[in-house]
Amino acid sequence: MALRGHPARARKASGLLARYSDTFGEMQLRKYTERAIRAARAEAELNSRSKSAFLSTMSHELRTPLNAIIGFSDLMRQPGATSPQESSDYAEHIANAGRRLLNVVSDVLDMSRLESGSFTLDTAPVYIDEVLEIAVENARPLFAAKQQPVDLRLEKNLPAISGDTKRLRQLFANLLSNASKFTDLKGRILVMAKAVKDGGVTIAIADTGAGMTHEQIVLALKPFAQVQGHLARTQEGAGLGLPLAMGIAKLHGGNLYLDSQPGAGTTAVVTLPRAQAASQTPSAKIGNVA
Repeated sequence: MALRGHPARARKASGLLARYSDTFGEMQLRKYTERAIRAARAEAELNSRSKSAFLSTMSHELRTPLNAIIGFSDLMRQPGATSPQESSDYAEHIANAGRRLLNVVSDVLDMSRLESGSFTLDTAPVYIDEVLEIAVENARPLFAAKQQPVDLRLEKNLPAISGDTKRLRQLFANLLSNASKFTDLKGRILVMAKAVKDGGVTIAIADTGAGMTHEQIVLALKPFAQVQGHLARTQEGAGLGLPLAMGIAKLHGGNLYLDSQPGAGTTAVVTLPRAQAASQTPSAKIGNVA
């Protein structure tokens, strides 16, 4: 009211307000820009460290079976150096090393396809209970080696989904392998599956292992990253199992979630939609997995 009688003062106040608004806006913009630059720099550094760690792990995973193959082959080539039983044992070691090497290379190629969006599914009607039963049976040697009992609880009359049987087995094989790998001797594994109201299926694989923090879960699901801890350093593997499992679940129109706490084990939950939704997602890129 006081400024109405003083046009000059009103213009001066208006000018000061405008300059203040401009200055404040520039400060806010600069602050947001600096924050975005810091975030981008931190992400780039994390990606660089993750890829360096991944390459280091891959070098070990490739060299170990190759050294075994070369070493046992050299022993077998020496005339009279081995008995028939030793030759048979060495041949078994070579075959095991070859399979391990093939699995590592296959995982890397699958990851590359997921990244490029060229990973496709050969879909057909699939019953998840049959897939899980076969996946658990194939993983029995892992559980037996560590005396880990497995409890398989599958709801009756689970609905069929449209899926790729081979890739679904790969998904659950990776989750079961991780559950065994990071669970101590005589730890327990639980596998459950049930139908949900929308016609899909939910599968949970729980263990009594070491567990992870929220930050470790986020890192474990990132491609080219590994959780760095005592267990991760003492276990073989390229660290691609969880990202691949996540990618396969998403290709089927579903998802993968991890619920875990340090010392309290980990539960991996896979959701797979009913047949119509699954058939609408023939491919996906790994960048959409995290």
